[in-house]
Amino acid sequence: MNLIAKAVRKEFLRAAHGTNRFIAVQDTDVTLAGGTLTVLTGRSGSGKTTLLNMLAGLLTPTAGEVLLDETSLYEMDDGALSKLRGTRFGCIPQGQTALHSLTVRENILLPFALCGGKPDEAHLQSLCETLGIASLLEARPAELSGGELRRAAIARALVHRPSVVLADEPTGDLDDENTATVFRLLRETAQQGAAVLVVTHETDAAQYADVLLRMDAGRLLQG
Repeated sequence: MNLIAKAVRKEFLRAAHGTNRFIAVQDTDVTLAGGTLTVLTGRSGSGKTTLLNMLAGLLTPTAGEVLLDETSLYEMDDGALSKLRGTRFGCIPQGQTALHSLTVRENILLPFALCGGKPDEAHLQSLCETLGIASLLEARPAELSGGELRRAAIARALVHRPSVVLADEPTGDLDDENTATVFRLLRETAQQGAAVLVVTHETDAAQYADVLLRMDAGRLLQG
């Protein structure tokens, strides 16, 4: 399964600074192929997160289209797109996104609570053991450190075996050991057939990548 962007561009309107238009992402073509881990780097503000959010079906492009194989994301109605994201996509956003009224287990299993399906308990346990959070499943998010919350978010993104994984700085809160663990896990996820995109500043990420891209002032460039 491939995620394909064709000539996607994102403009934002603003009133200040002498112009009312800011182009965050220039016309961009990119294919995230199943079985491939793509690493995207670039300075802060270069357009990486904007591009990722368009690929995730979360931010409508000003122009262009995003397709999951033959399915055009932005031609779908909101309900169908939400269901597609919930079942086929695994997204790891920046920041902390846990629901504090739920346990860690309930947070990780949210894709099933929202979109249906039966969790694979063995897969859940394996993920959490790999990420070092198996003993925390019945805890509440308030009891976890920032790094533990980050690893729980990664487990939530992978627990339903998505076809596409989009990770925005997934190791930002992690030490070197856990950073390596997460990249190995994402590498394994790609080897199992998923299309994986990782936006990162980690200099060691290149060793795990099949494809290296970078963004500069909204332009997508090779390596």
